[in-house]
Amino acid sequence: MRPLEPGDVVRLVSPSGPTRPDRVARGVELLEGWGLRVELAKHVFAEHGYLAGRDADRLDDLNAALADPRVRAVICTRGGYGAQRIADGVRWGAPKHLVGFSDITALQLALWRVARRPSVHGPGAAWFEDRLPDTSEMSLRSALMTADELVVPRLEEGPLIEGPPVTGLLLGGNLTMLATTLGTPDMPDVSGAILLLEDVGEAPYRLDRMLTQLIRAGALDGVAAVAVGQFTGCADHRPVTAFEVLEERLRLLGCPVLGGLPIGHGFGQLTVVVGATATLDTAVGVLRSRSTDG
Repeated sequence: MRPLEPGDVVRLVSPSGPTRPDRVARGVELLEGWGLRVELAKHVFAEHGYLAGRDADRLDDLNAALADPRVRAVICTRGGYGAQRIADGVRWGAPKHLVGFSDITALQLALWRVARRPSVHGPGAAWFEDRLPDTSEMSLRSALMTADELVVPRLEEGPLIEGPPVTGLLLGGNLTMLATTLGTPDMPDVSGAILLLEDVGEAPYRLDRMLTQLIRAGALDGVAAVAVGQFTGCADHRPVTAFEVLEERLRLLGCPVLGGLPIGHGFGQLTVVVGATATLDTAVGVLRSRSTDG
């Protein structure tokens, strides 16, 4: 897919949890500052309990954006929960950029299964200025509006299992969503791939449980490398860290693991493209991916 250009139309949708108008307003300001024409889906600010409106309305908004030939990118406002509930009803149609992360992993995995198309794992349009500095904005813009290589350096604490550089498809995203995809048609074949993992608010024992389930099910067999992003707020009262659990479990895969990557729910979130070719290098401490891929 070609990069976006000034004048292109992007549609904001809320396929998961409800969002705040003030944060979306900041996201609209940012996107319009790039020269994009921003449209809001009909139910973008709807609320239905922990969902951004009823399933039918969220699905209608998403399908309408995907079907509109004027729309070049569909940008999710936020994650939360709810994308899995509508994933089977999505009509993907012509190629468009799909932007989001966290719960949006469910849609990105569905898109990969149905059409083998890349999608943008980065901040949603509900912009959190307290955790998204200028570097986050520039990274998202590069992913959407250039063909530049996206470079994510190791900047934080995280697991590290050294090995040779690995090049392969970057697949995955939010660990919780990946684990709950197990047993559905959308669980990807990660053999030969670089697996991306991030999460928020999960205690170490729950991370252990999800990874153990994926490993026991054979879902991670043949993975070539693991890129570990931010595991924000993943702590409990016992003296074991999330990263200790991740390193112990991921060592069973027998492949290089690079943690400390600012990808996910933490401060300074950077953008990558899942479903695109990437290279992970533990010696240099960097993940490189294509902003567009085919």
